[in-house]
Amino acid sequence: MPVAPLGCVALERACRLDARTTFRYAAAMVGLAGALEFARGLFLVAGLAVAAFAANANAGGDYFSVTYPPSSETNVLQVGVTYTLWIPGGTGEMRGLIVHQHGCGVGACKGGATAAYDLHWQALAKKWRCGLLGPSYHQEEKQNCRLWCDPRNGSDKAFLRSLRDLAVQSKHPELERVPWCLWGHSGGGFWASLMQVMHPQQIVAIWFRSGTAYSAWERGEVPRPEIPAAALGIPMMCNPGTKERDHERFKGAWEGLTAMFRAYRAEGAPIGFAPDPNTSHECGDSRYLAIPFFDACLAMRLPDKAGEQLKAVDFRRSWLAGMPGDEPGPADQFSGDAKTSVWLPDARVAKAWMEYVIAGEVADTTPPPAPSGVSATPKPDGAVELTWGAEADLESGIQAFVIQRDGKEVGRVPEKGLTKFGKPLFQTMSYHDTPEAPLPEMRFVDKAVSGGGSHEYRVLTLNGVGLTSGPSDAVRN
Repeated sequence: MPVAPLGCVALERACRLDARTTFRYAAAMVGLAGALEFARGLFLVAGLAVAAFAANANAGGDYFSVTYPPSSETNVLQVGVTYTLWIPGGTGEMRGLIVHQHGCGVGACKGGATAAYDLHWQALAKKWRCGLLGPSYHQEEKQNCRLWCDPRNGSDKAFLRSLRDLAVQSKHPELERVPWCLWGHSGGGFWASLMQVMHPQQIVAIWFRSGTAYSAWERGEVPRPEIPAAALGIPMMCNPGTKERDHERFKGAWEGLTAMFRAYRAEGAPIGFAPDPNTSHECGDSRYLAIPFFDACLAMRLPDKAGEQLKAVDFRRSWLAGMPGDEPGPADQFSGDAKTSVWLPDARVAKAWMEYVIAGEVADTTPPPAPSGVSATPKPDGAVELTWGAEADLESGIQAFVIQRDGKEVGRVPEKGLTKFGKPLFQTMSYHDTPEAPLPEMRFVDKAVSGGGSHEYRVLTLNGVGLTSGPSDAVRN
């Protein structure tokens, strides 16, 4: 029987559930025979959707996904969730996991669905042999976000369960044990701040973009956790938008992160404060500081051998600054009050921090890597279809691709830079620091080729600040 009688809303809801729950849901609505046919169509569609996302991302690597339905049991996650994992191609034993956690609300949850397909974050993960995990909660309109953003309500258990299940699915058993970098926006920052006190020995570093639970627990809105000493040894960065400070709706994010920074820094915690001068609650261009921050923390803290404890923060390499706008310097030369200073992991991040808090931008002076795997396929109408793969520039990502035929530029992908939030990129960024769906393809059709014959094609990458890579290897149609 056709899927249509279930309706679009029912189909969307069913797609969020695991196989057994989906089948029971369909059977209750259309009977056993209908459920069998529905399930065949549903999982074919779901499989094609995942395959399409993976094909469009096109940076190499493997994708895995698990979905858990909501539970009605106490202290078990009452919001459905899908976890999508990307593992770089050719990875032997994984060294870590980067978790990109979206914020509250239906829009944020949908935005989180593409997090694991982000080429720029994938470049960081590949450098350190880490997985990139994008959770996407199935929060409904008017549903309480704290059902999931407080991990004590079941999302901690669901997260750990996903690591076990994805370890089996990916055939990377070490996934259950590797340490985590936690990036969280809004409710995701709320979640990360509580995971910090629950799993301090497991966390490499945390980036709080416009969110923390600190104020909520200080005001008694949620149970105040005990903060173990190990939690105060985790590198952290508080990253509110400056325009949140006087915003009626979002000023709590500014106040919460400011209070958390002051309290933790007074205890000697390695925590920084990096207000974004250009934004309110949206993520803007925060990735251009978040990625080098994690890069420095991974270099500092990952153990030499898998299974060993994380290394402690090396305060000898640290830099300190007064409040944003003050020139940072080596910690051993800092003359101010260290307990009120901004902590930064090293000189490179200190330079990037200074640029970011003043202008909201970070410089990049190195060209991106060249595309690879270019193919040219003649089409029946005489056009030539080009496809390729590419890795993002670690510093500034991918803005576009330049297409050359016989040494001359004949097109760009995309033709015109588009942006909703932050810099224009090949993968247009959302409010939530995730690629907008549908994901773009690394594909160009040369319809202007004339006269037949053979032509030589090359593809070049343009990074986020406009620097061009060397050309790819040449291919002929």
